[in-house]
Amino acid sequence: MNSIKVLLSITTNLGWDLQQLDVKNAFLDGNLEEEVYLEIPPSFSCGKTKGKVCKLRKALYGLKKSPRAGFDRFNKAFV
Repeated sequence: MNSIKVLLSITTNLGWDLQQLDVKNAFLDGNLEEEVYLEIPPSFSCGKTKGKVCKLRKALYGLKKSPRAGFDRFNKAFV
């Protein structure tokens, strides 16, 4: 929090413009390097899907590997 306060103070004192950006789907663009499977949520299950799983093609929000996969894609785009 101290870093944010210092940044805000510097931008105010120097008269710089400050903009905020919130990327809500940042983790959804990352490609997974290994196979990850997910159980079908109970709200989507029916007779045909009982006992089956989903194979993820892209990183999913909440997955431990998602931040790394999203950053790798972001890094490749800027490099």
